[in-house]
Amino acid sequence: MLKRKAEKSLMEWKKDHHKEALLVMGARQVGKTFLIESFIEDNYRHVVKFDLVDQADVKRAFDAATSSDDLFLAISAFAGAGLVPGSTVVFIDEIQECKEALTLIKYFAQRTEYDFILSGSLLGVELKDLRSAPVGYLTIVEMFPLDFEEFCWANGVGNEAWQEMLAAFREKRPVQAAVHERLLKLFHLYLLIGGMPRPVDAFLRSTNVAVAQQRQMDILDLYRFDIAKYANVDKKLMIREIYDEMPSQLDSQSKRFNFSTLAPRGTYERYKEDFVWLVDAGVAIPVRNVKEPKRPLRLSEDRSFFKLFMNDVGLLSRAFGLETARSMVSNEFNMNYGAIYENAVAEELRSHGFSGFFFRNRKVGEVDFLIQLHDAVLPIEVKSGKSYKRHNALRNLLDTTNYGISEAIVLCEDNLSVDGAIAYCPVYMVAALKR
Repeated sequence: MLKRKAEKSLMEWKKDHHKEALLVMGARQVGKTFLIESFIEDNYRHVVKFDLVDQADVKRAFDAATSSDDLFLAISAFAGAGLVPGSTVVFIDEIQECKEALTLIKYFAQRTEYDFILSGSLLGVELKDLRSAPVGYLTIVEMFPLDFEEFCWANGVGNEAWQEMLAAFREKRPVQAAVHERLLKLFHLYLLIGGMPRPVDAFLRSTNVAVAQQRQMDILDLYRFDIAKYANVDKKLMIREIYDEMPSQLDSQSKRFNFSTLAPRGTYERYKEDFVWLVDAGVAIPVRNVKEPKRPLRLSEDRSFFKLFMNDVGLLSRAFGLETARSMVSNEFNMNYGAIYENAVAEELRSHGFSGFFFRNRKVGEVDFLIQLHDAVLPIEVKSGKSYKRHNALRNLLDTTNYGISEAIVLCEDNLSVDGAIAYCPVYMVAALKR
């Protein structure tokens, strides 16, 4: 069983939720249902579960409900004798299939004899036009693919090794050699397998990369199916085209999304809703340019100028094709894997609560990432090759005094070293950056 950080959030909800229902959100295949079912097994004597995709009769009954009493009547009718006051949790999976039920859940606050857990995918898309979102009546937990620390747990890395890495980051010193070698090797594996639970579990059980890759392909196909099923009819084709275009855009020299690949005179405004759909569905991570590297960064973001990363680095590696995977398995890390490394960093930053940005202008150049950390702007460069100390844009940024940036990080393949204001950190140390 894969250990997930979100389990702590579920435990905190059960302890402190009072009258709130729990809503677990996240893209498809990030492990929501498995985590909830494991949590329920450990914490409840009785469970009533509904799956609104597999149980069409339940969905029809939920759709017909116009009040909370109607909805609870439907729940009790299908639950039979399963509703035991004081020890029952009602788990409604795939809630996006009946989004109006969420508007009625808030009226269950008075039914304190039962706990309610809801889960679904594409909720960022489906809930946009919800007529009455139950603000204040839901505890929301968002799940992502396994981050690198969770991947290390799955591969047997002990707490002592992880604490050594964190201490080295705090003290700005090299990581112990054996720990560094182990974490770097695992990070390379993480770039290939990613953090989606099914591919991770398949690899751990079989140690066969091909088995994991088949699971990855299944997920890529499932995302295409979701576009066909859930996107508006007049948007399906363009959303699918953007989704399929993401790997090649990231493989370009700039990694920025070029709208002209969609149409000769394509613009962001023309396709804005299509990009937003992919982001709201949880399958894409936007990293936008800022016009000025000063906090708050969001005030100067340019929403039409961005890189669009995939939600899982393993899916990106699979989308790049088998040849990329073979070279990674062969440890040919002298090749340029910039897009794959940057995707992993974008993922890690998002899972740790950061809004990722980048900075580019003619005088300075381009810096891969900017985040706000401890009331300061921290620039981050990602270097997959050996020439990681060549970064003119980063130097230019630090030398521009009116920006007020005092330190920066370069994520690379080597152990930690410091040169003035720049800390050269092993790439896995992105996991040490926390809000």
